[in-house]
Amino acid sequence: MDVVLMRHGESEANFENYWTGWLDVSLTEKGQEQARKAGEKIKNAQIEFDAAFTSVLKRASLTCQIILEESDQLWIPTFKTWRLNERHYGALVGKNKNEMAREFGADQVKRWRRDYYEMPPLVEENHFDRRYAQLADQDIPHGENLQMTVQRVAPLWQDEIAPLLGSGKNVLITGHGNSLRALVKYLEDVPEDQMDTIDIPNAQPIHYRFDKNLQIVNKSIL
Repeated sequence: MDVVLMRHGESEANFENYWTGWLDVSLTEKGQEQARKAGEKIKNAQIEFDAAFTSVLKRASLTCQIILEESDQLWIPTFKTWRLNERHYGALVGKNKNEMAREFGADQVKRWRRDYYEMPPLVEENHFDRRYAQLADQDIPHGENLQMTVQRVAPLWQDEIAPLLGSGKNVLITGHGNSLRALVKYLEDVPEDQMDTIDIPNAQPIHYRFDKNLQIVNKSIL
């Protein structure tokens, strides 16, 4: 079975270098073109999906849509879930990374971004719309470290994606830098102290092939 992991194309936040988290920003024109090229690569590789999963944030949802359109697979079922959202960066959301490095130091910014247990400063109150109405208040974080991101991504794989693969289905997963890093950590059993070695570039399809026991038999970059 085939699984392709795909981080969204360049977003407005990537371009302006600020923390986004669950903030809903769109793709730049470059990001849309990156998604189109990724869709062409998937089409050329002749990978056919049976289902797609993406976050409820439009930069990932749009990337997913463009990929499926470019690969002539826009008709397949697509499931949107908050579990694939980017890591919630708490009070850092909307803050420029370079400015925060000058204020708090480059080492602290690196820890916020890469350390498995480092928590960002928490936001006092979330202001989210009705896309999260089905979640209880305790399910919505006020900030997350990477450990917490892994803990919310893993059930999506266990409960929804793995059963599809077990029935012989192929899946596209379109998410964000940290939600996909969390998934890679889970799938490849990456040690916590090596999380900073996992790099998920924008719009670069990561192709996994699984055997019938859902063990990885091959991994490649398209």
